[in-house]
Amino acid sequence: MKIIHVTNVESFASKIIPKQPQKNKQIVESILKSVQKDGDAAIKKYEKKFNGAKLTSLSVSKKEIENAYKKVSKQEVSAIKLAKNRLEKTEVTVKSILKNKTINLDGIKISKKFVPLQSTGCYIPGGLAKYPSSVIMAVIPAKVAGVKRIVVTSPPNSMGKIDPLTVVAADICGANEIFKVGGAQAIAGLSFGTRSIAKVDKIVGPGGVFVTNAKSLISDKTAIDMLAGPTELGIVADNSANSKYIALDLISQAEHSRDTFCFLITNSEKLAKSVNQNVANLIKKIKRADIVKKSLKQNGFIAICKNRSDMIKIANDLAPEHLQIMTKNPQNLASKITSSGLILIGNETPSSASDYILGSNHILPTNGFGKTRGSLSVLDFIKIDTQVHANRASLSKISKYLDVFTKAEGLPNHFEAVRGRLK
Repeated sequence: MKIIHVTNVESFASKIIPKQPQKNKQIVESILKSVQKDGDAAIKKYEKKFNGAKLTSLSVSKKEIENAYKKVSKQEVSAIKLAKNRLEKTEVTVKSILKNKTINLDGIKISKKFVPLQSTGCYIPGGLAKYPSSVIMAVIPAKVAGVKRIVVTSPPNSMGKIDPLTVVAADICGANEIFKVGGAQAIAGLSFGTRSIAKVDKIVGPGGVFVTNAKSLISDKTAIDMLAGPTELGIVADNSANSKYIALDLISQAEHSRDTFCFLITNSEKLAKSVNQNVANLIKKIKRADIVKKSLKQNGFIAICKNRSDMIKIANDLAPEHLQIMTKNPQNLASKITSSGLILIGNETPSSASDYILGSNHILPTNGFGKTRGSLSVLDFIKIDTQVHANRASLSKISKYLDVFTKAEGLPNHFEAVRGRLK
């Protein structure tokens, strides 16, 4: 990894953040238009083109779900159930905070209710890797929120089958429908609807560049959670940190893909050099070494700062998806972080564990969006329903102020609609 001595903290983030390629947008647009026009036929065409799958049916049948259970171990099922229960407990606790309220303002009653969305589509990546953990992260918050229809879609292999563990996870978590469809064509199906796939109100879940582009393009028609790009891990550490732990953590996130964004921010040159040496030594004997090496060499870096405040400034500017804090008094430093998707505190809280089973959600904002939102949660599947009830007396009491606003904005008929009730 390249080591950079930071001299200009203000401009560092804008210069170091990898530029996301804008390629493939035209391809995605053509896929969306094709699915919107031809529905299932277009989806089947693209599944054959991209995955080599010849599909007769897009949906996963009950028989296929039963067969999936036969192909997974009891230990794998137990792991899914444990991760499900841990995340479920977190989401139930969040939901319990949301209480319906009625506010009385001089006779005007305003009711605020928290109601679940009616339907959601959960995109689960597949292809080169398997992500049953993403099923848990996407489906459980929706289930806890009370969403009536939860659809899971994931790319099939060349045999037209989804990874068995992904199917089992979807069934255990309570998905109502499972479809063997991936890529932009899956997003199109969920957004526009086809004969097999009824459209949904919101689409959530991570994916590759085609999926991310598709979610962006359909977001004016169908709600989405976020545009999540390649995974990101930032680590803030001082000379008290274990350099081997840092190297292991950087490698663990870098193995996702060649375009991950993993980095260390420190005020210790000794630690920087030690981490780099540990990375170099470990890469020689790990699996997926080619992916890790290319990712860390291309996008990774170690920033050496003059002081602690510069470390905090850069961490907030970069707003990584995951931010590990491995310093003396890590909780104190964490209190000054405002922009990361997920903050992991201390030497014993690796991001890799949070990806699966700590009870937090691994569907997180990337590309700096941690400044405006956090992880996927029950809140993504609930909307505030507002009801207002006024009467003549309450309208009379506020009519003169309404008159002021309507005159100021040049909308006299707004006031007439009120005055007509008061005659």
